[in-house]
Amino acid sequence: MHQPAVPVLGFAAFSGTGKTTLLEQLIPLLTRQGLKIGLIKHGHHDFDIDKPGKDSYRLRQAGASPLMIVSSHRRVIITEIIPPQDPRLHDQLQLFDPTGLDLVLVEGFKSEHFPKIELHRPTLGHPLLYPHDPDIIAIASDSPLVVPHYLPQLDINQPYLVCHFITQQFLGTL
Repeated sequence: MHQPAVPVLGFAAFSGTGKTTLLEQLIPLLTRQGLKIGLIKHGHHDFDIDKPGKDSYRLRQAGASPLMIVSSHRRVIITEIIPPQDPRLHDQLQLFDPTGLDLVLVEGFKSEHFPKIELHRPTLGHPLLYPHDPDIIAIASDSPLVVPHYLPQLDINQPYLVCHFITQQFLGTL
């Protein structure tokens, strides 16, 4: 049986714009509306969720990949990417279990092609992404912007309005 695809919506911005902060406020609003939310975050740094000295760390250092750590509360799978390479969202979605999800939110992967909300703070001095990214479906900013009429503007400081856009405009049109 083929499972229908789960909608994927990204949040694209330069570092320091507030992607994680907005998502941290937005996810509870979406879950209160009964939506089951998954998330994929693109990390730009080498990171390690395991700790030296722990059994799982020692086993991974010994060469186990993938390594699954599981308890009665959660599961994590650690897979080494060899050789190191920039991850592609499509590949990560293939590995992501969407069972029971209503929406997958994505933080980062701003250069890839999928629907995204751009986050923009003019005071940071970064250029807008939408002129070079046809996949941006809205902009959330802390200041009014001059953008094309077809591009909805949202207030980045009012996550409930972003939630409304996602549930009514994005999910409502699928």
